[in-house]
Amino acid sequence: MATHLDLEEQEQIDQLKHFWKQYGNLITWVLIAILGAYGGWMLWNSWERDKAARAGALYDEVDKAAQAGDADRAAALFASLKDGYGRTAFAQQGALQLAKAQFEKGQLDNAKATLAWVAENGIESEYQTIARLRLAAVLLDQKKYDEALKQLDAATAKEFEALVADRRGDVLLAQGKKDEAKAAYQKAWSTMEAKVEYRRLVEAKLTALGAAPESDKAKAGAAK
Repeated sequence: MATHLDLEEQEQIDQLKHFWKQYGNLITWVLIAILGAYGGWMLWNSWERDKAARAGALYDEVDKAAQAGDADRAAALFASLKDGYGRTAFAQQGALQLAKAQFEKGQLDNAKATLAWVAENGIESEYQTIARLRLAAVLLDQKKYDEALKQLDAATAKEFEALVADRRGDVLLAQGKKDEAKAAYQKAWSTMEAKVEYRRLVEAKLTALGAAPESDKAKAGAAK
């Protein structure tokens, strides 16, 4: 009986040796590839977390300088943020903060350049649209109306549709195009949610143009 079991064990061992001889190298390389990929993934995640932390720290410095009104220091810090982490949300946010500080300091050309960078390099359409809205405002102040309208044409984030229409109305009104401005304001008013406080300002603009919109309550009453 013992001899029979020994023969079976020996046969199993021989089969295992044959299997390993035939497939051992392949299994080893597959395991190495899997472990290598896992190790690389862990290393990538660690690097990404470290990169986000460094970008976040730089953004905080940009924000502090901008809030303090030190546009020059904010610009120097942002240069490092842009060069090292230009494809992060921190860079887009930092640029918007910097542009605000530059605008308030009267550095209009610098503010335009900063906003143009976000408009062209923003990682999301929302950042690009915010930048184009603000850039259009700067261009409006400089009476560069056609350039302002081009920026608004390229501002496509759906969430800002009403604000884009409102800014377009401002530019058109500055050009003396009252009917077109009125249409833009009407679009802004109808697109904007009733609970948004800014809607009252759009309504005031329409009223000043002799096109006061019908209130939502009046519409509801008429529907009854």
